[in-house]
Amino acid sequence: MLKRAGLFVLLTWFGPASIWASQGPPHLGLKQSAVQTIDRERDQLRSLADSIWEYAETALREKQSSQVVADYLQSRGFRVERGVAGMPTAFLAEYGSGRPIIGVLGEYDALPGISQKAQPEKEPLEPGGAGHGCGHNLFGPASAGAAVAVKELIEAGELSGTIRFYGTPAEEAVGGKVYMVKAGLFDDVDAALAWHPSTKNEADVQSSQAIVDFKVEFFGRAAHAAYDPWNGRSALDGADLFLHALNLMREHVRPTVRIHYVIQSGGDVPNIVPEHAVVWCWVRDSTRAGVEHVLQRVRKAASGAAEATETTQRLELQAGDYELLPNRAGGLLMYQNLQWLGPIDYTSREQEFARTLQQNAGVEPLGLDGSIHLWRETARDPEGGSTDVGDVSWVVPVINLTATTAPVGVPWHGWAVVASGGTSIGHKGMELAAKAMAATAIDLFAEPQAL
Repeated sequence: MLKRAGLFVLLTWFGPASIWASQGPPHLGLKQSAVQTIDRERDQLRSLADSIWEYAETALREKQSSQVVADYLQSRGFRVERGVAGMPTAFLAEYGSGRPIIGVLGEYDALPGISQKAQPEKEPLEPGGAGHGCGHNLFGPASAGAAVAVKELIEAGELSGTIRFYGTPAEEAVGGKVYMVKAGLFDDVDAALAWHPSTKNEADVQSSQAIVDFKVEFFGRAAHAAYDPWNGRSALDGADLFLHALNLMREHVRPTVRIHYVIQSGGDVPNIVPEHAVVWCWVRDSTRAGVEHVLQRVRKAASGAAEATETTQRLELQAGDYELLPNRAGGLLMYQNLQWLGPIDYTSREQEFARTLQQNAGVEPLGLDGSIHLWRETARDPEGGSTDVGDVSWVVPVINLTATTAPVGVPWHGWAVVASGGTSIGHKGMELAAKAMAATAIDLFAEPQAL
């Protein structure tokens, strides 16, 4: 009932989308000013994105990436506090005073092992190096652009309140936002805005998967693998049996569950019985409660594998995220602003780049989708993927969107996304995201009923 009532208030205030199309959105002048600011900042935002793309720094090592974004915001008049929540690459940048306090989230970490040149043929920029296979080189600069556009309106006296940018590291690993939440950095925020690179432009009202990240170590006893193997107890045997149990478990979990692992250590040479083995695992489900249920079964599998192989084991939790709480009231604001801004227009050269890239990635060469996707119902179970934005959403209302930064169908967390993010294709999605977040922030600042 509450969700329906809130949606009715929004529809009553804003009116149907057709009225927007003919008369423009609420606070049109303010939104046009914000768009003009982002257009004026375009070269600087693109330079930031390209610099972060080249740095390609992985989780908690984003020293240069976080610095260039923080320096940019400081140069635009923001008060910057660096090294927050115990993380050297986390920072806050704030302008204004009083309420409302609207947050804008920014990320900038890369993924290991997927370095790629900005070209449609697979070729690493640095063999074995990292790359932005999730578009985070675009995420931070777009959010910074939105924050600057709102700051200009506060400075001009057109809006009142506080705009606060969150520089959030390590989304792909430990989840920097989790520690920022625990440090109380979101406790006074009225609402937060976020976006994510994608293959489509959409107001995102879908959830994400909860996740737990853990390591299982097995400890055995070394021996000569040929001379006296009976004196050894193989830690690798323990890990192998544990993984066999995990893979058998897959048949007997809910369809929403995902289990991934890598073997980080399993011995040094074949003629020594391994005395140490390490398995790194992630378990996901559509809710935190579902993850916890699977984790209890995983603990039993690890314990049983150790007992069967006469080894010992230790399971250590490393990180985790809650599922994202979708915000349909805020999503409606974002949807209407995306409709007002309109689709991304691509050149024939950009479309040809995209189709060639798709062919080389082994997917259908459909090109780029710059359209604004229609408002969707929130699915019961998320499509897949986890984010530490989920933890923020449990303490602050979060409004999300996705913007096209890569061609349709290409594998995410892969070389094709890295290639696109270093070109004008990524830039155009970044700029749409900045404008949509700025326009939605204006609704929150200017209309208490919407907030």
